[in-house]
Amino acid sequence: MNRFALILLFTIFSLEVTSCGAKIEDENKPNILLINIDDMGWRDVGFMGSEYYETPNLDALAADGMIFTNAYAAAANCAPSRACLMSGQWTPRHGIYTVGTSERGKSENRKLIPTANNEYMPDDNILIPEVLKEAGYTTCHAGKWHLSDDPTLFGFDVNIGGSHAGNPGSYYPPYKNVPSLKPPTDDYYLTNLVMDKTLEFVKSTSDRPFFLYYSPYAVHTPVNPVKDLLSKYKNKPEWNGQNNAQYGTMVENLDSQIGRLISLLKESNKLENTFILFISDNGGVYKVTRQKPLRAGKGSYYEGGIREPMFAYWKGKIEQGTTTDYPVSNLDFYPTILEVAGISKPEEKVLDGQSFVSLLKGNSMLRERPLFWHFPIYLEGGNPECQDPLFRCRPGSAIRLGDWKLIQYFENNDIELYNLKEDIGETNNLATSNPQKVNEFLEILKEWRKETAAPVPSIINPNFKGNSVK
Repeated sequence: MNRFALILLFTIFSLEVTSCGAKIEDENKPNILLINIDDMGWRDVGFMGSEYYETPNLDALAADGMIFTNAYAAAANCAPSRACLMSGQWTPRHGIYTVGTSERGKSENRKLIPTANNEYMPDDNILIPEVLKEAGYTTCHAGKWHLSDDPTLFGFDVNIGGSHAGNPGSYYPPYKNVPSLKPPTDDYYLTNLVMDKTLEFVKSTSDRPFFLYYSPYAVHTPVNPVKDLLSKYKNKPEWNGQNNAQYGTMVENLDSQIGRLISLLKESNKLENTFILFISDNGGVYKVTRQKPLRAGKGSYYEGGIREPMFAYWKGKIEQGTTTDYPVSNLDFYPTILEVAGISKPEEKVLDGQSFVSLLKGNSMLRERPLFWHFPIYLEGGNPECQDPLFRCRPGSAIRLGDWKLIQYFENNDIELYNLKEDIGETNNLATSNPQKVNEFLEILKEWRKETAAPVPSIINPNFKGNSVK
């Protein structure tokens, strides 16, 4: 079915829901603020323990809501993670596995022909903003989009700087990859300008419910320091491997911009009726920041690449100062947002996540379920904590269920098994000593790949010269 037909079907469905009185009235709908930071690591914020980076505004919000200590992105780098978040679907359903080509790194080092990557979100995939817009929300995208050339074709009324660009090129003018935003001065920082425009949007909504996807380019590279904060961080002592003064200024400035947004919501009496979700799209860049005791970083399917800082805020609905270790994924945001807004999902829409509203309200614990990652691609740029020095990841799949996590690599069927409760740093591979657990997880993975039609590369690359995993 083409995109037009799907949207038409959904429009009819929405009208039917409205006529039955199932849709809540506009004045009662909560505003929805989804904050998706770029490349912020699990411990790059104060509420996750950092004593180097300063994030007082985020820490205060997190303290007034629920912190998730086992929150995950459904992919380990930007585009696929964002595709999973916006679609509510595992990577095999939309086909976005990486940024650019799947044939990254030298051909002579790639044993398999990887699955071709889809660089654009399929037109017929109904995303979160489309559903909310049909339900009466005013929708805004602010910052990095990375899924198509124009986010307004996927349900956003307003687009602030979003395109297919994965990074800004520079945070100082000219913003090389963000030509749609014009700086008011020659040295105006991009993150500040994105927030200026975001505040204008919030002011324009009056009393109408809004959905704001605040997805700043920060703190993705290039690491361009905020000049007036640099001396402060240069004089700060290292903490737990975190010592990048330039990056530290970017984190603090980002927090300050979010503080501006929260202040406006308070002043306009909107915060009390605003549901907030905060997460990062993937782990921190290993060469930029550390997430100890987590292993590796962005691009890796070890915990450092996929575990994220996360909290939820909803005044009067979420008990202040609560924490949960229940594993959630950014796939869960789509059904959660729909439940918060009182909206049914489109009939033909497949959602792979589950709503965690009951968890937020303290009513019940959710059922244990597996989380999956599938990466039939190569991603160059290995680091000392990855499986090998050449690639952050090689083709494979991963699963977490309960305390256990298994990674299967397709080249040689290498298996890694970790007990995350006892070994969060993934230092002790238990695959050999736990064959029963390995077989159990491999069977679950096999069935999941069958259900989602996940491609498994198997054709040998004729250019491969035998360089293999160390």
